[in-house]
Amino acid sequence: MHSLDDLRAGRLRGIPRLNLKQGLEQFPEEIFALAESLEILDLSDNALSTLPEDLHRLTRLKVLFCSNNRFNHLPEALGRCAKLETIGFRSNQISEVSGAALPPSVRALTLTDNALERLPDSLGQCHQLQKLMLTGNRLSALPASLADCQRLELLRIASNRLTSLPDWLLRMPRLAWLAYAGNPLPEGFVAPPVDAPCPSIAWQDIELGAELGRGASGLIHLAHWRGQDAPLAVKLYKGAITSDGSPLAEMSACIAAGDHPQLVRLAGRIDDHPQQLPALAMQLIPAQWHNLAGPPSLASCTRDQYPDARRLSPTALRRLALGIASVCAHLHARGLSHGDLYAHNILCDDHGQCLLGDFGAASFHSTAEQPAAILLQRLEVRAFGILLSELLAHCTQPDEQLQALAEHCQQADVAQRPGFSELLALLAH
Repeated sequence: MHSLDDLRAGRLRGIPRLNLKQGLEQFPEEIFALAESLEILDLSDNALSTLPEDLHRLTRLKVLFCSNNRFNHLPEALGRCAKLETIGFRSNQISEVSGAALPPSVRALTLTDNALERLPDSLGQCHQLQKLMLTGNRLSALPASLADCQRLELLRIASNRLTSLPDWLLRMPRLAWLAYAGNPLPEGFVAPPVDAPCPSIAWQDIELGAELGRGASGLIHLAHWRGQDAPLAVKLYKGAITSDGSPLAEMSACIAAGDHPQLVRLAGRIDDHPQQLPALAMQLIPAQWHNLAGPPSLASCTRDQYPDARRLSPTALRRLALGIASVCAHLHARGLSHGDLYAHNILCDDHGQCLLGDFGAASFHSTAEQPAAILLQRLEVRAFGILLSELLAHCTQPDEQLQALAEHCQQADVAQRPGFSELLALLAH
């Protein structure tokens, strides 16, 4: 975090990244003194409603965050910033996006939790776009021109007013991570009645311990259940919209996922929290397990970041691949797409034993052999193919068969990709 005083005194000259959170109502002109070095500008959590028309004077600017401010439209000054790749205007009051506000160079655009009812047709001219975050708006349709964004890989459109998912969307050649829960979609795209057993646990029987972690959808605590010897993990869900969707939708997906060796086992749900927070009690993951990778960086955009030292034996890699393919086949058979099939959502040990977590982007589809359901499943197969390619890059030995399989999963023709049942059979042999 930086201060306005340091900026005005010239003590920040030459820095590549500036983070100002001081209740700003006006864009500080002193920022232009950093034009020769500034690449990342974070003005989130202020009270801004406008940006200067000559913002393009920041000629090296690649990343701009203005979340939690007071913008009611996306500033057109952004469209004149020649190198701007990442734009984040989450949780404003944006109801309008002009095509002039979209720089051709944009790779990641976040407009989560605003008041958008439509998007400009010129969005399709953003040919570098890889990541588009639109959860929590009022969109009733997507512009058909979005089909021209052939590099698009991650799309979040949960909690809008969409009444259909267009066929062209399900056939986009690189789309791999899609979240669409919380829209008034037809019967084949909404949560079915949950038939997975999930016992009810009384809050008075739970004793919370230390915080184990926190995410966009809630907090996870160590916990003890009265009368039980083994400790648990309890996740308390927030009510706010996340970048992926509704925390309540995530909770429903966790329950609907049911039992599988590669899923965190549910002990029960808690419905009588004193603050009415929904909560789930889950098995505690062994301390020696770790996340397979870290989430994408600003530079990698849609690709996870693996530790340099991460190495997998061929046996561990195949066990991992088989485990993830198995759990995805299980989910798809239950009409559930994970939506965020990434290494950073996989917990594992050094031998390739693994658990798939984080259902924040999960969405439902028909369990019947309907064309739309098949295409939705094949989108997730591409995510698996990307994951498999990444694992192969960190394997101690090359594996031509698995490499060919990874490429088969990522082919541009969505309908020609294998399903997870077929993948399971191939991996088993």
